[in-house]
Amino acid sequence: MSKHITHWIGGTLVATAGSAPRRGDIFDPATGKVTGQVDFAGIAEVDAAVSSAAGAFAAWRNASVAKRTTVLFNFRELLNARKDELAAIIVSEHGKVHSDALGEIARGQEVVEYACGIPQLLKGSFTEQASTGVDVYSIRQALGPVAIISPFNFPAMVPMWFFPIAVAAGNTVVLKPSEKNPSAALFIAELWKEAGLPDGVFNVVHGDKVSVDRLLEHPDIKSVSFVGSTPIARYVYETGTRYGKRVQALGGAKNHMLVLPDSDLDLAADSAINAGFGAAGERCMAISVLVAVEPIADELVDKIKQRMATLKVGPGCNGDSDMGPLVTGVHRDKVTSYLDSGLADGAELVVDGRKHPITEADANGSGTADGFWLGPTLFDHVKPGMSVYNDEIFGPVLSVVRVSSYEEGLELINSNPYGNGTAIFTNDGGAARRFQNEVEVGMVGINVPIPVPVAYYSFGGWKASLFGDSHAYGEDGVHFFTRGKAVTSRWLDPSHGGLNLGFPTNA
Repeated sequence: MSKHITHWIGGTLVATAGSAPRRGDIFDPATGKVTGQVDFAGIAEVDAAVSSAAGAFAAWRNASVAKRTTVLFNFRELLNARKDELAAIIVSEHGKVHSDALGEIARGQEVVEYACGIPQLLKGSFTEQASTGVDVYSIRQALGPVAIISPFNFPAMVPMWFFPIAVAAGNTVVLKPSEKNPSAALFIAELWKEAGLPDGVFNVVHGDKVSVDRLLEHPDIKSVSFVGSTPIARYVYETGTRYGKRVQALGGAKNHMLVLPDSDLDLAADSAINAGFGAAGERCMAISVLVAVEPIADELVDKIKQRMATLKVGPGCNGDSDMGPLVTGVHRDKVTSYLDSGLADGAELVVDGRKHPITEADANGSGTADGFWLGPTLFDHVKPGMSVYNDEIFGPVLSVVRVSSYEEGLELINSNPYGNGTAIFTNDGGAARRFQNEVEVGMVGINVPIPVPVAYYSFGGWKASLFGDSHAYGEDGVHFFTRGKAVTSRWLDPSHGGLNLGFPTNA
């Protein structure tokens, strides 16, 4: 049965009854079939969502921290109880395997749990008797309605990088998820309502550039959080700041994994597979370039090639699939085009993903040859200047670059315009410590291929991978979604309260 996805405004689904003037198709990537349609918001729908958020802001901002924390804990419990349902939704519209979808939810849940500590995170400072009879203290207060524009590759985790802290701090939210897989956002909205979040605090609008542009220019939106490609991140940052908004825009990546000759090559090969082909390479933290310091390249490439042959590519709902399809046919075709361009540029195509066997449909017909398939692909002898090296492919394509020394590998990484994530594999502590100091990248892994920080640190890259001064979640996230205020006070007379022998409680 074809599903119809519409907006969530003011705590309920918008009743369009098929009247939305613009819509987009939703696909099952494993079959290539259209499974539903999503309404695209126009200016009126975006304005309604922002109005709902603005109307709910005063009451939510003034709700006690204890009340807001209770709602956060309720949401956490509901998400834990229903995570398998949310994972199935992600699989059906994104294509990633079920275990990967559960992992995405778990990493997003870390930020929810971090936000549950908002009473501690919002604590200010206090100086008594800064001057005679004068006290000075600092507080942090919510911004107002905030916008979140999230990508297709993590329809649950990336929004959860932002909205738990935003909501906990007293803001209201308008989320614009990817139109490619919009259903997860509505599932999350329903969980918030069940958790006791007041209507209007969390809203969802679907759509394309029309809705994005309206959020960027709307005078009531106080901040914008974005994750996507570098060209769009730059556009969001420049447009949002031009309209006076606080903006954090996380862009693209070309993540390198530097493998030194002293490293455990089996561990390095396993890590390259896991980080290069998980979620079909549709991760901003995926390893897409393996930098092998000679003389280990031949042996390492052979180990990776052997492991790639064992990967099972098939429908994400099949329990034995290691890798699912790509998100759309258009994206699959774009990624596949890099196999031809890489060969034309002179790289060696060691493993051609177009020839990888695809698991047949299961008993429920959840996968067919018409799905958006491309198996894991490996290039060797790749050099800067080749399109497979320069571009963020965002698919299951791993490129091997051979270098003669640590210094050459470091220079390669630092010369790249992106600076999102990187990793070094070595058993030399001195080399690892030197690398973490010298590499010009925002997130560094030492024998860890995907160094996504835990929730109480912050996520974000350098150079063309980040626009704005604030990283996502962690302490940066708390500061992004709040404004500091310093208060200087003098009280000439003490105040007196009445009698109450009851035990004091929070309310």
